[in-house]
Amino acid sequence: MRIRHLLPILLLATCTIASAQKKVPFGKLAETVENAAVYSSPSQHSRLFYRLKPFQQLVVRHSDNPDWFMVLLKDRSFGYIPAEKVAVLPYTFYVTSRGRSSTLGSRSGNAMANLALNYQGTPYEWGGNDLASGVDCSGFVKKIAGAIGMDLPRTAAEQAYVGTPIYRLEDLRAGDRLYFYEKARGKIGHTGIYLGNGYFIHASHGKGKVATDYLTAGWRKILIAARR
Repeated sequence: MRIRHLLPILLLATCTIASAQKKVPFGKLAETVENAAVYSSPSQHSRLFYRLKPFQQLVVRHSDNPDWFMVLLKDRSFGYIPAEKVAVLPYTFYVTSRGRSSTLGSRSGNAMANLALNYQGTPYEWGGNDLASGVDCSGFVKKIAGAIGMDLPRTAAEQAYVGTPIYRLEDLRAGDRLYFYEKARGKIGHTGIYLGNGYFIHASHGKGKVATDYLTAGWRKILIAARR
């Protein structure tokens, strides 16, 4: 069944710029320079999320496409805005860390999704367990889950049996773990973390790094388990 997208509302950058001792840079404060729109993917042909007027503030971060910025939304997922429509301000937006979880989201699922986003660009490495130097898909999910106090097995096939099962796409929440069937191995062979609005983050062998992807029909076809 189709994922039910919620109407996103921009997380306007009236947020406090964190000054705590432990802080992780999350994005940059920015301001629209003209009328603009936020889309579901880096394309003006994708779904329109939100229309903006000039001088509205928001939090952005770089995407894989240099012509687009990712925009932080109120539900802690991301939309996309043309880079030419915004001016990046000299202020960094931080998430603060206390212990092993992020304070950006009040629930563990949001904390897991937000923490995972900080590791975009980490190199993919088969069998890797290091969030700095290299990690594979199940190693990535295990490390992120462990950071919020969830102890998972090492492989995707084993992880898929841990937690509360989610049976419908529209019931997915940020932080839910996704498990995909790998035909060549005849079993669950890939995993990622759901971000919201149809997006997930994973250590991608094809992209050679931790990256975000949209749950296209191709991904949904091999998605055979989700756990919370």
